[in-house]
Amino acid sequence: MPAPADNAGSANNTSARASRGLDWFNLFVANIQTGFGPFIAVYLSSQSWTQTSIGLALSIGTVSAMVSQVPAGALVDLIPNKTRVAAFSVVVFTISALMFAIHPIPLFVYLAEILHGISSCTLGPAIAAMSLVIAGRFGMGLRLGRNARYAAIGNGVGAALMGACGQYVSERAVFFLTAALTLPALVALLPLRRSAVAPEELRPPHLKAGESPVKYLSVLADRRLLIFSACALLFTFANAPMLMLVSGTLTAQGSNPSLLIAACIVLPQVIVALASPAVGRFAERYGRRIVLMIGFSMLPLRCVVFAVTQNPSVLIAAQILDGFAGACFGIMVPLIVSDVAGRSGHFNLSLGAVGFGIGIGATLSTSSAGWMADHFGTKPAFFGLLAISSLAVLTAFVMPETRPRRDADDDAGGGAGGAAPEDGERDLEPPARRRA
Repeated sequence: MPAPADNAGSANNTSARASRGLDWFNLFVANIQTGFGPFIAVYLSSQSWTQTSIGLALSIGTVSAMVSQVPAGALVDLIPNKTRVAAFSVVVFTISALMFAIHPIPLFVYLAEILHGISSCTLGPAIAAMSLVIAGRFGMGLRLGRNARYAAIGNGVGAALMGACGQYVSERAVFFLTAALTLPALVALLPLRRSAVAPEELRPPHLKAGESPVKYLSVLADRRLLIFSACALLFTFANAPMLMLVSGTLTAQGSNPSLLIAACIVLPQVIVALASPAVGRFAERYGRRIVLMIGFSMLPLRCVVFAVTQNPSVLIAAQILDGFAGACFGIMVPLIVSDVAGRSGHFNLSLGAVGFGIGIGATLSTSSAGWMADHFGTKPAFFGLLAISSLAVLTAFVMPETRPRRDADDDAGGGAGGAAPEDGERDLEPPARRRA
């Protein structure tokens, strides 16, 4: 009778390999994404691009990403094997990085920004979908905590590598390095090829004869999803321009602004890496709304600090609050969407809808905050963002709790795909089920 035990052991080993593969994939993808951040502006400036032209290129990428959110989510839902979507997205990243590096003429740069914006919208949902398949509904919080930890580590390592590459080799070399880092990301997907196939219950339902497709999109009208989308929009609107305004304050101080701004970027990533697993466990034990409110409340506190002081040390220390807010928000977005739409077959479509709201907030906020700062001063601009961030906290307060309850028909591992529980997940199971 050793066969069942052997099969169980084999399944556990497969699940563990898939989980580790997803860890490494998150790390390398974060490395890649770092190359498409502020290094683009530095590189294009070295190529004699004007600030207006650079702003146009970055805006093209932002608009492409925002418009692609919902259709990209629907596409990810339709493809059962999520690793294929992830691999396609990474390959497109490679092409985009090489277009920047080889010949940065306007046509190639604009096309690279469009490709990167679209592929980012397929990659994020693909990672969330792989997490749902591997960890299941009841292990999703823990899995997303691990995702955020490895992504934060990847961001920090990527920023250090690419900063050194740009400093000691050339700005162009940053994009060759970005393209090279896509190779280990693809290798990390290999253990996930069989584990990240969505089971039938997580796929979009088949239309019956005479039925309207609108019926199957009713999840987008769910009250919880609509309130959460409003929360995400308000939070992003208040959060996105904060570092831009702080950069102006630090630059006005005159001493090592680049170093100070780098510290403002790196410190929150350290906090995210340290806090994310604990945030995931807390959300599984005590619910989503309390985590959302705690995370959102960090932003008004940060606004107050930035408004009342210009001391560089205090401004940098306040970025610790951004780390906690980032950990909570980054985990809650896919987690709450999986609670609401995980079994509808439209998980990624719903994630794209929330992402669209986030994109609207990010697109409108920087110009609005810049206008307030130019016309009324930086301090009133921070107080304006304080009002909007406080509204985000209030919206989170009225949001219904979405944490799923364990039913008798739910699998013991909590996984939609029958995966074994991840690290720490067994502690969340009811005692009776653990004894079984």
